[in-house]
Amino acid sequence: MRQLAPRGSIAADHSGFDRLLQAYVVPDGSGYNAVNYRRFRAEGLDALRAYLAELGKVEPSWLSAAEAHAYWINLYNAKTLEVVLDHYPVGSIREIDLGGGGLFGRGPWSRKLLSIAGIELSLDDIEHEIVRPLFGDPLSHYGLNCASYSCPNLATRAYTGPNVEALLAQGAAEYVNHPRGIAVSKGRITASKIYSWYAGDFGGRRGLKRHWLAFANPAHARQIETASIGGYRYDWQLNEA
Repeated sequence: MRQLAPRGSIAADHSGFDRLLQAYVVPDGSGYNAVNYRRFRAEGLDALRAYLAELGKVEPSWLSAAEAHAYWINLYNAKTLEVVLDHYPVGSIREIDLGGGGLFGRGPWSRKLLSIAGIELSLDDIEHEIVRPLFGDPLSHYGLNCASYSCPNLATRAYTGPNVEALLAQGAAEYVNHPRGIAVSKGRITASKIYSWYAGDFGGRRGLKRHWLAFANPAHARQIETASIGGYRYDWQLNEA
């Protein structure tokens, strides 16, 4: 979807989404961010829909590269939140079967849910046809949130052009240093399936430890350095507070 590639210099307004994230994303103090979906649905759904409507008016090709990176991540996350809130209560986003789950077999990801610049898009399109190929940044995986426990955190702030690099790096550190991202026990690493599904984005399976070590705190890095990869896991439980 090269016609959506950023070629401009303008910025989009994400202040409305920023307020919603600050209101309804709940850090638990251990590096994990949950979402208070019950309050969000009762209080914030109309504001979320208004924000999505404003994003739909943006011409993404007019954005700068950093602004576009922020725009597409925010769009993905905001639409995912709307999908969950429209079907809440659910135990997992995979229960929301809208006719195709893409890589994951069932769920909402393959359904065309958005129209941007006259192009019908699914959540899968945003992730796999736009964010990954256009920006080529493995840290994008730490920004895109699939509303599940094992997904990297939904950030407490909206992404913007000025903060996107730092906020993605923060998300990477939070994930690598949390057991749902990288757990080490008895010399064996159990990693999130994100690193299996998208190993190529992180430099291939041989490059995974190098990637983790770039974000691990000193004690965790020492564990990772001497351990071997024992397997991968993923918990699709809703990331609910």
